[in-house]
Amino acid sequence: QVQLVESGGGLVQAGGSLRLSCAASGRTFTNYAMAWFRQAPGKEREFVSGISWSGSTTYYADSVNGRFTISTDNAKNMVYLQMNSLKPEDTAVYYCAARSGSIYYSRGKYDNWGQGTQVTVSS
Repeated sequence: QVQLVESGGGLVQAGGSLRLSCAASGRTFTNYAMAWFRQAPGKEREFVSGISWSGSTTYYADSVNGRFTISTDNAKNMVYLQMNSLKPEDTAVYYCAARSGSIYYSRGKYDNWGQGTQVTVSS
């Protein structure tokens, strides 16, 4: 059974940085796609970034492209999201997700989710 555990959220001022971590366990993740989604209060959960387990393919939402960087550490079964130049509109609960196969933008394509970590950006 796949388990995903996020960490690294917190409170940061606008312009600051945070690094989120996702510890993956329960199986071998070769040929898996990993992704970060976020959900702000009153809004739907949205795609932030995705990466193939090999790290060879990455995707970013337009709203974070150039500010966020997704990466994997296969040896540690970890996925990271480096978030720079944070804005108040980045405030949300951030979720790690996994699926077998290709990266999708749609949350419905992912069947494994972590519990989420809160990111709050103050202005």
